[in-house]
Amino acid sequence: MNASTASPASTGEGAHSRQGQVDPLALLRTPQDPPWDVHLTGTVFLDIIFTGLDSAPVRGTESWARGMGSSPGGVANMATALARLGLRTSLAAAFGDDHYGEYCWDALEQGEGIDLSLSRTVPGWHSPVTVSMAYEGERTMVSHGHEPPPEEPAPDCPPRARAAVASLTPGRSSPWIAQAARKGALIFGDVGWDDTGAWDLAGLEDLRHCEAFLPNAEEAMRYTRTDSPRAAAHALTEHVPLVVVTLGAEGAYAVDRRTGECAEVPAIEVEALDPTGAGDVFVAGFVTGTLAGWPLADRLAFAGLTAALSVQEFGGSLSAPGWAEIGAWWRRVHSVQGQEPAALRRYGFLADLVPEESVRPWPRRRAVPTIGFRRSA
Repeated sequence: MNASTASPASTGEGAHSRQGQVDPLALLRTPQDPPWDVHLTGTVFLDIIFTGLDSAPVRGTESWARGMGSSPGGVANMATALARLGLRTSLAAAFGDDHYGEYCWDALEQGEGIDLSLSRTVPGWHSPVTVSMAYEGERTMVSHGHEPPPEEPAPDCPPRARAAVASLTPGRSSPWIAQAARKGALIFGDVGWDDTGAWDLAGLEDLRHCEAFLPNAEEAMRYTRTDSPRAAAHALTEHVPLVVVTLGAEGAYAVDRRTGECAEVPAIEVEALDPTGAGDVFVAGFVTGTLAGWPLADRLAFAGLTAALSVQEFGGSLSAPGWAEIGAWWRRVHSVQGQEPAALRRYGFLADLVPEESVRPWPRRRAVPTIGFRRSA
């Protein structure tokens, strides 16, 4: 169902809240809805990002970066991106018992409005840390951390939610994914590089619970033994109803097995400062459009736009755009002379969503060089 034709919720709210923030699901909400739009689980890292490097660090030398930022990372990237797009987000995560962990908890709960009631601080456990170095449109990362001690999940974990985002691990099943699916959540699965080299779809046990699967082109081709990302997408629909393959600078391609629909949207060219977390932001944009009932091509376009906006800022989580940034982009592209009409029409669905130019929501937090400055009185 397209959001513009959905029945209004019993609350009578429109797409814009009184604060000018956008609720993309406002016209779909009913009193019987789950308490959360999206649930995630995972580990929160502290990310330290260096940008403005002329090249990759060279052994035996010292490199100076022209920019630096710090922000919550790991599963926080996805959670923040979802919350900034107006989705009610629940996060069950492990946090370090240190200043880094306190900073990340505050940034997510107080700064982004993410529900952390199912999260925990692990006594005596230090926060995992990732140092990301961005140069020439690429990034190199160094991480350190230890697995938190296991803990029995709370009785209501995972909670009822419209959707859940899960990172699928080859050869390992996560019971919470099946539990979330049984409670009615649509599962959106992504996957990382298979270090075993097997690239065996049978090893992705939780794929059978997924509504959608979102690998990149290389991952999709390796799992399907095909030589084309588009062929790989069609092959993957034998295992999951909806497949989205990201194509890097070429954009993204998607296939919906249930409807037979295919869609391809080119990437938006931007000057990238830091690509950290762009994949998470893309998934968040696609989840938002799916829950709102948008057409497949609109979902792809929106996901690509949010990812493109994110790489123009530092960090993974705090680089995610909100609706104010999306609205500013929409107005700016209309002011540029010589725009291709077809390209503008591709994003025409934003016209009824973006807040008015006069609306100035609170400033978005961005990654800063350090943490722990004393607050002025």
